[in-house]
Amino acid sequence: MLLRLCLPLVFCLFSTGFCLAQEAPSDTLSSQSEGSSDDQDPDYANVADAEQDSLQRFHVRISADGMASTGNIERALLQVNLGFDWKPSRFFKLSSSPSYVYGKQGDLLNERELFSDLRATIAHQRRFYGLVFASWEQSNLRQIVNRWTQAAGVGFKIVQKPKTYVSITNVILHESTDFRERNDVDLYRNSTRLTGEFALDSHLTLASVVYFQPAITQKNLRWAGTVSVNYRLNRTVSLRTKFENNYESLVVDGRKNNDFRWTMGLIAEY
Repeated sequence: MLLRLCLPLVFCLFSTGFCLAQEAPSDTLSSQSEGSSDDQDPDYANVADAEQDSLQRFHVRISADGMASTGNIERALLQVNLGFDWKPSRFFKLSSSPSYVYGKQGDLLNERELFSDLRATIAHQRRFYGLVFASWEQSNLRQIVNRWTQAAGVGFKIVQKPKTYVSITNVILHESTDFRERNDVDLYRNSTRLTGEFALDSHLTLASVVYFQPAITQKNLRWAGTVSVNYRLNRTVSLRTKFENNYESLVVDGRKNNDFRWTMGLIAEY
């Protein structure tokens, strides 16, 4: 049990700590106007444009990742993600990041996951901000017919520079899950998210996100971590490889608590 609780922390600290070591510690929390000449280089691969609250009112990101194998084991996996940001004012931002996952092994459908959400960020250009969101999820792999989530909380931008972005959020969320073959679950969680994105050079960026979500009202734990390495081909298109890990302490019979994916794909941003 101790190992399971420590895994998300190790997952995040490895990627975040490595990249923060690339930055000069003397000005980690300084403003963008006080950055080094490298920070201000227009040809450098600036990170987290949407999160760093540029004046761009619309931001769209499309990504497609997958893997395939043939021979003794025939396996195919496709994951498509969309990201939208709309900033009608300096005070309010509306975002959504729907996704679809499809996976087969032989003739057996292993994965078909749908996810959709809507997020509102208040005072998004400030270091300390508020957020509310709602989401819906369906998973063939975990036999989830419907999972509805509503949450509200606060966020804090720990580091916000052109080459480095680190933030943390904490929310209270309500989760209602309808399982296909077990009792439904209705509970409250405390959810902490740590996000980091780092430019390693003019083309290479590293991004990581970790969620830690213990239940408040019963014994139930979820955590998820993602690390992606992106290589920018031009201002719009990047190559990406992504590592994902998802853990749920409560699953249906016959399913493992932990799921891991390693995929490769493309990202297009506008």
